[in-house]
Amino acid sequence: MITILGPTASGKTELAAHLAYELDAEIISADSRQVYRRMDIGTGKDIDDYTVNGRRIPYHLVDICEPGTKYNLFRYQQDFHAAYEDIRKRNKVPVLCGGTGLYIESVLKGYSLSPVPQNPELRMSLEGKSLEELTRILEDLKTKTGSVMHNTTDVDSCQRAVRAIEIETYNLHTPMERRVMEPIDSLVIGVSIERELRRKKISDRLTARLKNGMVDEIRGLLKGGVSAEDLMYYGLEYKYVTLYVIGKLSYDEMYRQLEIAIHQFAKRQMTWFRGMERRGTEIHWIDATLPIEDKIKQIRQLWQ
Repeated sequence: MITILGPTASGKTELAAHLAYELDAEIISADSRQVYRRMDIGTGKDIDDYTVNGRRIPYHLVDICEPGTKYNLFRYQQDFHAAYEDIRKRNKVPVLCGGTGLYIESVLKGYSLSPVPQNPELRMSLEGKSLEELTRILEDLKTKTGSVMHNTTDVDSCQRAVRAIEIETYNLHTPMERRVMEPIDSLVIGVSIERELRRKKISDRLTARLKNGMVDEIRGLLKGGVSAEDLMYYGLEYKYVTLYVIGKLSYDEMYRQLEIAIHQFAKRQMTWFRGMERRGTEIHWIDATLPIEDKIKQIRQLWQ
């Protein structure tokens, strides 16, 4: 397998699609929000990127569940392995592509996970606590369990933090026979983008998404029955634009706070990828500004 990772706005999807075109490969998404149908602009699906020279590149784990549901790491591992085995059976090369470092590392390293049930008593005890308080509780639990899961990227709302605490509490107190996931051997490519260029691309892309109907997309989801609370659970665009739509933020406040949040998110993504390197994953970094042909040439040399 080949893995292509990088921070938001680094151009990794376009690179993965062109690489898949060259290798007659198929893409498996590693994005925790692109799994949701009708959440297109805010998650940056950029479906057009999957068409190269008139040919549609097959992709997996995009648009596989309904907005409002709570997709998780356990489900991702199951879905990833189903797609991976299907691609391998057809003698194609799987290309894993995305920016959700936890998802990527979970399949490369073979994290052992089990589904965790909801804990109503625990949830009641956490009700009303601020995100800062919940984060402190989570950090304390992670110290006790030695967990590397649930970094700040994954707990940018109270709802997410409560679920993370629920999982870590379960793992701390419940002896369980964990299912074994085999690690996946992969060439890992990182798309490296200079900080100021990344910031410019993020800001330009945010402006374009707002012009292209991101507010209307979120209004449509709310009208379609997805609750504001559920949309805000998904963080970033869905959190701040929902707050604007329901009248809690002005347009300028929404734009300013969302822009800052996306910049912080990209920084946390890079922190996770550097952590992966410290934990033993070799990442071959390629300059985002190179022409696509040069990037593919470098990857093919490493692949061979």
